[in-house]
Amino acid sequence: MARLSRWILAGYLVGLVPDVLAQPLAIEAPVAVPSDERIAPLPSLAGLVALALANDSGLRSQRFDSQATAQELELARAGLRPRLDASASYRYQDADNIYTNNPADYPDEVYDDRVSGETHENSWELRLTQPLFSLERWRRIDMAEAQADAATLQVAVAERDLAITVVETYLDAYQASRTLGLLNAQRESLVLQQRQASRAYDLGIGDRLNLLESQSRLDQAIADQTASENDLANALSDLERLTGAPLAMLPALVGTPEALSIAAEPRPLETWLAATRDNVSVRLAAEQEQVAQRDTEVRRAGHYPEVDLVVGYSDLDSDDELRTSQDFTASVEVTLPIYQGGYTSASIRQGELAALAGAASLDNEWRLAQQEVRKRLRSMQGDLRQLEALQRSIESGALFLQAATRGQSLGLRDLVDVLDARSSLYDLRIRFVETVCVYLRDRTHLAAAVGELDTPSLGAIGDVLERVEQTPIDETS
Repeated sequence: MARLSRWILAGYLVGLVPDVLAQPLAIEAPVAVPSDERIAPLPSLAGLVALALANDSGLRSQRFDSQATAQELELARAGLRPRLDASASYRYQDADNIYTNNPADYPDEVYDDRVSGETHENSWELRLTQPLFSLERWRRIDMAEAQADAATLQVAVAERDLAITVVETYLDAYQASRTLGLLNAQRESLVLQQRQASRAYDLGIGDRLNLLESQSRLDQAIADQTASENDLANALSDLERLTGAPLAMLPALVGTPEALSIAAEPRPLETWLAATRDNVSVRLAAEQEQVAQRDTEVRRAGHYPEVDLVVGYSDLDSDDELRTSQDFTASVEVTLPIYQGGYTSASIRQGELAALAGAASLDNEWRLAQQEVRKRLRSMQGDLRQLEALQRSIESGALFLQAATRGQSLGLRDLVDVLDARSSLYDLRIRFVETVCVYLRDRTHLAAAVGELDTPSLGAIGDVLERVEQTPIDETS
């Protein structure tokens, strides 16, 4: 009789299952906000990069250094222009010479000051020097021009690196905000799922494993939500530091385009590799090699003579009337270094080795740029395949969720199945957003590798994100 009672009770509880699962836990859309108020417009990526270029103090320092280096050209040109020097002096002399030792031999008043041995003199001089021939100074102009170009390219490299940093930080903020929005909605489903599993377990018709699994998934969603909140806060803080302006990017629930068609790059690999010559790092290395070569030429010019035209005028006022004079001189001076202890030869060898180092650095930068192109193209191709697969998976997941919802309404599925299908669909959407951001990062680095990271390329990144943002959210999924 007791066994029969237990079977009757079990049958009664089984009969309650449809009623229990159909109680007030009906699924509703996580977000019921009108579509026109759902998501705020995204900040302009090109505008943020422009703000960063104007605000970054490190970049400002690079620009001032470039301007300072550009003055080397004027310094080099000044070496070929006339030089005018003025000098003045006062001189006191107490002499012991033939006049002071033999005063009787010089009784004339003209020699009184010389006989006394003391002389006070005031003098001033103007000296004009015009280089007529100096190979070293001419070559310094060429080297200064190369240095100025290299300094300009250093600023360009700093600007490119800063733009990449802004883009990556912007994508980090976007990914964190959209992931957080999806996690918030997923958490609602997981809370309902855990509550339903707990209720079924309390009634004795549920499995403890299902209860533990639902609790584990809920705890994981909470942990992921906390991590996304931290990532979003850090990314927005970095963007404010870079741009100097506060930026708001609130969590938002985004839909997934049914067909986010992104065309593959039409250019062949050889064209991309040839375009790496426009990479600013490669151009900088090439210009630095030119600087080293020009510097070597300047050092070699140290073997050649220098010819100067010197014109001078001097005025000497002395107690000794025989020394008082006004002189005008004109001369051509030739200077030829003959021996300097091996300094010139060592300096030339040093310059040649620096030029070899510059050539090796250029080859290295070019190889790095080409490898970056290959890596980013491969990554982009993989990203596009992942996006296509995820879109198909999301479409299948949405159909499964609709089927589970309909099955629940017909009593063929329970609420746990519906909630599990919804949670899985959120996971797929989160992966989709992450893959889109990975693709855009690869696209940014590819553009930078070939010197095409400009306003149109930044606009293209924003266009892809806008297409994701403008996808309507299906409130049934």
